[in-house]
Amino acid sequence: MAAVKWKWIFLTVYFLYILYISQLTQAQNKTFEIDYLGNTFVKDGKRFRYVSGSIHYMRVPKEYWRDRLEKMYAAGLDTIQFYIPWNYHEPEKGQYDFEGQRDFVQFIKLAQEVGLLVLIRAGPYICGEWDFGGFPAWLLKENPKMVLRTMDPTYIKYVDIWMDKLLPMLTPLLYENGGPVLMVQIENEYGSYYACDHDYMAHLFLKARQILGPRAVIYTTDGDLQSNFECGPTPGAYATTDFRVTIFFNPQKSFQPQRDYEPFGPLVNSEFYPGWLDHWGYPHSTLNLDVFSRALDKLLDYGANVNMYMFEGGTNFGFWNGANYKPFQAVPTSYDYDAPMSESGDITDKYLAIRQVISKYKQLPDMAIPPNTTKTAYGKVDLSFMATIQDALTTLCPNGPIKSEYPLSMEAISQYQGFVLYRHTLLGDTPSEPKTLDLSGVRDRAYLMINQVPQGVFDRNGQMTMNLTLKVNETIDILVENMGHIGFGSEINNNTKGLIKNVTFGGSMLTGWQIYPLTVENFKPTSLSGIYRDKPFTNGNLTTPSFYVGKLHVPTTPTDTYLDMSNWGKGQHLIMSSSMNNVGRYWPYVGPQVRLFVPKPFLSPSPVINYVILFELERAPCESPDKCTVEFVDKPLINATPHKPNFQRETRTFSRTRISV
Repeated sequence: MAAVKWKWIFLTVYFLYILYISQLTQAQNKTFEIDYLGNTFVKDGKRFRYVSGSIHYMRVPKEYWRDRLEKMYAAGLDTIQFYIPWNYHEPEKGQYDFEGQRDFVQFIKLAQEVGLLVLIRAGPYICGEWDFGGFPAWLLKENPKMVLRTMDPTYIKYVDIWMDKLLPMLTPLLYENGGPVLMVQIENEYGSYYACDHDYMAHLFLKARQILGPRAVIYTTDGDLQSNFECGPTPGAYATTDFRVTIFFNPQKSFQPQRDYEPFGPLVNSEFYPGWLDHWGYPHSTLNLDVFSRALDKLLDYGANVNMYMFEGGTNFGFWNGANYKPFQAVPTSYDYDAPMSESGDITDKYLAIRQVISKYKQLPDMAIPPNTTKTAYGKVDLSFMATIQDALTTLCPNGPIKSEYPLSMEAISQYQGFVLYRHTLLGDTPSEPKTLDLSGVRDRAYLMINQVPQGVFDRNGQMTMNLTLKVNETIDILVENMGHIGFGSEINNNTKGLIKNVTFGGSMLTGWQIYPLTVENFKPTSLSGIYRDKPFTNGNLTTPSFYVGKLHVPTTPTDTYLDMSNWGKGQHLIMSSSMNNVGRYWPYVGPQVRLFVPKPFLSPSPVINYVILFELERAPCESPDKCTVEFVDKPLINATPHKPNFQRETRTFSRTRISV
């Protein structure tokens, strides 16, 4: 018996050894390279053209990663492309997070299981309609005057530390090492940036080459202007391009700048846009389905490699505290139903049209398109006023205020997103007439309160001063909202938030401040003893920024849903069930998005209570209990601005500059 036992042990070990050698040999035989003379990529010795779509793992609930990837595969895509945001994985200097929702290695392996290849845009700058273009805001604390995306010593020091952490994680996932990663991009559209630091781009390439190895395909992406290719590419990295669709789309013309720089090699559009992002205060962006379909057909017929940029299926989704990474002004509230997949992962007519075009050039997988997720209208939820921002200060800022002679920026106090309350008690003689309070240093939007009574709203693009009559010992509270760090263009170098200048009253500087960095996720209804007061303070159309809470009971297994915010002003929505989840911002009277997507992982079935929490900044419709409600519905609303007589619609002009989420 013992001999038989050892025989089976030997055979098992031998089998595992043969399997290991087979897999090792197979991995060693995997190759992906550029055939310049053939104007093509070559994968495993054969000509290869990829058809790809972008998906952002950080914007899609982890529970839905497989659903979105399988839908992309079913559309005929053979590849996905995604960014890795530095600030998502190093939110504080030296503190890394690659677990759970941030586990991009698992996301890559899941893509490989589904049958997809991978293109990675590793940064350090990514744009991506993401806060600060992916840069961590703590860089601004280290040196607010550093010049980003250059060989600035402070900047490049931290870039090297990050790349030394990130790139070794990608190396075993490269195609040549048995993984699905075909190529790794450095930087992003650098040719559009004013600095034009060739040493910087060369530095990034050498860093990537050193870590990823001699065979890894490293690439850059730039726009379709000749000027973009003067500064964006760098020797050794393959230069690709991106461009939008026009009615008279001409592939040869659009690819000409790339071809002028790369006379030989495959044609690549790394960002081909089926749609465009939305901006607060503008109608929902759309791109005609037929126009895009014809353009995609021309592009594939031309033999080009293509990555369709807005295939995300989760663009309105965020995981960050406070501002939830919804960016300032040009914030994409949703790509949604003009994209191939909606933020809830539903396929659209554009998805089906794209799939039809792809089928002309490659065989579609033998599988059904995964069904859309179920949506449920859970109905109305009654809300109750719970606390003003002042009532909740000890909860939102448990360590107490920071005392400073002058206002400090958010970054200076390590508050990189969300809200900060600045408090000053007026001293000196009692003014006999109104004087001007100057808040020209507000970044981005502020709410002024005197003894908790709201006085007005200040905005970096709008009103910055107000005439007031103040009395001695009155408390001035200024609640400042960071609406997202600028993520595109030269202004990323002027990106501090909060109060970035001194505050003056009647020309005199106000000194002696208490500064409260706030964490809205700390507000947990179950930890409060009860209502602090009956109602918030009101002044005209403004109420003191306050918290409102209701209870949603989900009788069975939860499904996706949408929260209709039509009757509310502007604020932040959170759901607390088994955990606290920051769903996102709402601003319905500016629009275009009115309803927020609430994915089912945020909800729990009974007997667990789902607490619906609103941090309303401007005006709650709670004059009577029957109006103080929200409603969970089963359909989105992404292109509307409901008329509300209690609100004065803002008519100021919004910048159309690309600013990231």
